[in-house]
Amino acid sequence: MTLPRLSRDTLARLPDAVRRPAFDAGCIATGIVHLGIGAFARAHLACYTQPLLADDPSWGILGVSLRSAATRDALAPQDWLYTCADRDGGGERLTAMAALTGVLVAPEDPGAVVARLADPAVRIVTVSVTEKGYHRVAAQGALDEDDVSIRHDLAHPDMPRTMPGLLVAAIRARLGAGVPPFTVLCLDNLPENGDSTRRVVARFAEVIDPTLARRVADDVAFPNCMVDRIVPATRDADRQRIDALLGVHDAWPVVCEPFSQWVIEDRFPLGRPPWERTGAQLVDDVRPYETMKLRLLNGSHSCIAYLGQLAGWQTVAEAIAEPALASFIDALMQEVVTTLHMPASVDLTAYRRAMLARFANPALHHRTAQIAMDGSQKLPQRLFATAQDRLAQGLGAPCIALGVAAWLRFLHERSDDGSVLIVDDPKKETLLRAVRATRNPHSLCEAIFAMPDIVPLRLASAKRFRDEVLARLQELTEYGVRKTLSRINQGEKCHDETPNETDRDSRAVRGGIAGDGAGGPRRGLQPADRRDTQGRSIACCGAGERALAGREHHRRR
Repeated sequence: MTLPRLSRDTLARLPDAVRRPAFDAGCIATGIVHLGIGAFARAHLACYTQPLLADDPSWGILGVSLRSAATRDALAPQDWLYTCADRDGGGERLTAMAALTGVLVAPEDPGAVVARLADPAVRIVTVSVTEKGYHRVAAQGALDEDDVSIRHDLAHPDMPRTMPGLLVAAIRARLGAGVPPFTVLCLDNLPENGDSTRRVVARFAEVIDPTLARRVADDVAFPNCMVDRIVPATRDADRQRIDALLGVHDAWPVVCEPFSQWVIEDRFPLGRPPWERTGAQLVDDVRPYETMKLRLLNGSHSCIAYLGQLAGWQTVAEAIAEPALASFIDALMQEVVTTLHMPASVDLTAYRRAMLARFANPALHHRTAQIAMDGSQKLPQRLFATAQDRLAQGLGAPCIALGVAAWLRFLHERSDDGSVLIVDDPKKETLLRAVRATRNPHSLCEAIFAMPDIVPLRLASAKRFRDEVLARLQELTEYGVRKTLSRINQGEKCHDETPNETDRDSRAVRGGIAGDGAGGPRRGLQPADRRDTQGRSIACCGAGERALAGREHHRRR
């Protein structure tokens, strides 16, 4: 039997267990434009925003795809509705999402996108285009002016196809019409992501018009923020399961973990939704939180991804279930912690314990191949920056070195058992050319470390770290992942410079993997006891949405 499509007409027939919006989905207006409307934005930004639309419907989200029409084509027949399913070992909770006002496809009509961005009703532009969407020289953070897409936009500024080109065209149009510029809020995993976005956008504007660049630098707000929610790619099996639970067909649902976190610098000249009511933390300086997440969560994820791909572990949960890998990731986190400087309210022990519990979530099916994409863009902030700080402290970075070595080994496109691996990276040709031109681990290390757009010069010239990476790469080449991890865990402590009390803590963390249960991530990751407008404790988007659920249910009735 063919199921009817999820839409405004079928919204009322959804089961009572499915949370539904407390507003008329046809009556919201666009106040936010989101560039890069992928699964993450629909499972994070939209979840923080939707519960607020009943009180202020002017903050609807217009999505913009910079590449494919797939999201637009899937959601248009559904009146832009979709399902968000948060899953863990305890079950699955469904929410019907209605925060989108539409989806535009930039390659089809960039002028239409610029026109909507120039609309005075748009006060915030959010961005999640992944690291490669910034067209940066990753190691330096500067705009890559040799990038073919950037060259196109500089030559045709009225027909942009990149994020920097679209933003500059829209800012120029707004200033020309006497409309104040919107706030640009980056949701990607970049160091100081607002400042990083400002840097590439201002440089793009400078090449076109130095006066415009000064206006961008002086008048456009780029607050930094930290986002955290694991959102794996949706599988066909997810769609089938969600359809069965809904009783209608949703062509484009998103699946995520229950946990969500958002820490934002509160700089929005044209206003913003009251995101603190749905669990966001508004702070003066987001950098400590951002560094913590990039290095502990994302850095661990990258190491799990490359070691997992080599060993044949297809998902994060499958990989972390291997005791040798779990022990290594625990040691990696201990190595990272020495480089963090957090507010007193943040419990790093609980954070690390919760990370391991989140990795072990059996319901997510977070693919290591997905995380392994774009290593040349991700590793500078996830691993290389941590290694630099360790060296500055006079400490080695052997665990980080193993993660880097696993990436280098992954570039050979073969797992330990000889299976073919897929390298998906904007610098794929350069990287694979280096692999083909080298004959042994030493020459491959030398070739990659000679690429300053990937490995920072200061780190590349640090013989201690190069030697650590080379030693780990030789082990992976000779022994494979399992035996290398076994050798490390049996005799070579990655964190040999870490104080003894950290060793005791690591045993507690390992115990937490089995002991936290389904609620572990929600309990363990609370940077502070925050309260909603009615005094209830909230720690994440899910909790924030629940804080408003009673009031929304009352409105529906």
